[in-house]
Amino acid sequence: MLQTRHRRALSAALAATVATAVAAWTLVATAAQAAVTGCQVTYTVPSQWSGGFTGNIVVKNLGDPLTAWTLRWTFPAAGQAVTQGWSAAYTQSGSQVTAVNMGYNGSLGPNASTTIGFNGAWTTANPIPTAFTLNNVACTGTPSTASPAPPSFSPSASPRPSASASPSASPRPSTSPSSPPTSDWNPPSNLVTPLNEVWSHYQSTYPQLLTFRNYGWDQVMAGGGRINYCVRWDSSARVSAALRDQIHAALKRQFKKWMDVMAGHNGWPYAEVPVNVVGWAVRDRATLEWTDNSVDIYVNDIRENAPQCSEPCGRFFHQDGNYSGCPGGASHHYDMSLWLTSGFGGGAGGDWGQRMGSEYFTGALNSENIHIYLHEVGHTFGLDDFYDWTPTGQCCFIMKAGSATSITEFDKWMLRDFWRHLKNRWGY
Repeated sequence: MLQTRHRRALSAALAATVATAVAAWTLVATAAQAAVTGCQVTYTVPSQWSGGFTGNIVVKNLGDPLTAWTLRWTFPAAGQAVTQGWSAAYTQSGSQVTAVNMGYNGSLGPNASTTIGFNGAWTTANPIPTAFTLNNVACTGTPSTASPAPPSFSPSASPRPSASASPSASPRPSTSPSSPPTSDWNPPSNLVTPLNEVWSHYQSTYPQLLTFRNYGWDQVMAGGGRINYCVRWDSSARVSAALRDQIHAALKRQFKKWMDVMAGHNGWPYAEVPVNVVGWAVRDRATLEWTDNSVDIYVNDIRENAPQCSEPCGRFFHQDGNYSGCPGGASHHYDMSLWLTSGFGGGAGGDWGQRMGSEYFTGALNSENIHIYLHEVGHTFGLDDFYDWTPTGQCCFIMKAGSATSITEFDKWMLRDFWRHLKNRWGY
């Protein structure tokens, strides 16, 4: 049965692949006396579907310390709109959007960054905005000495901000897809054509997908072959210690199915990728019927009208790997969230993690394949949806929602193909 698909982010949403743009414009003078100012904005679209999309924005201060900030941009196309946002207060007038800091992320020191996001709508097209201002200063991507001169706008190149890349993710990736590594690349002959079609579709739909720095691949590599999860329990149902442990075990078993696809293939460095659940987020502590300290517990920290695991501990919010604000330190950070929502139909997935119904997941704990979860993890690693087309010779596979309940050979080779195009990012 085809599942109803929802694209939300929390820690940004779903899945599939990514379009990225870095805005770079000449700095605007705002002070009578010369002062060092500057900012850099990286706007990404982690997911897009018919009529909607998820936007992710990394804001970096390249000037003097800020105690509050206001980010503004203009959508290029009619019909583009913010429908729901997080980590900032959003308003929109026509095509102009204003995002104002929250109380917890208003302070930005020199070279500090923060990440905000939103769900949006579009009609005929969804182009990426190219001009942003922070506190009425145009973002250039480099610091500059401002003087009281008329504003001037001139496009220039700008690198991605350091907050987008894990410090362990080096060397820098090549952005040219023309010559991917071919060693140990030996898909079955009947899959060569559809695999090439899929990659060509990626390139045409997400033209800068190779520069995105928070796929599941990036998370595994940054963790040295390990993944940490936090559970967002968006339900009033009680959770015993036994149920908690069953959820953890099912999560680990299902994630392993994707990682087993890569073991021993084409330079993949890990025989296995252990999963550790480090935290739970709930509205009411009494919902969790255990007293041990095996996981961190976050109570009534609400984002997107749902319990949120600590943002200072989340990789989605700190892609530079700086978890100095995490109460338990870096070892307590989480790479992804398992967001279980009571009454939720279908699923969503992306670099932030995966979302589905709490009743669905707990009702499938002993299933061989929790197929909605498996589909959403595919999005976390960059695999696309297939709503409006089917690759040659293929009919039924996990990433074509509703057509399969387990990972097929075609799914496996799509995952391996994504690794083939990305692996030089880490020198493989």
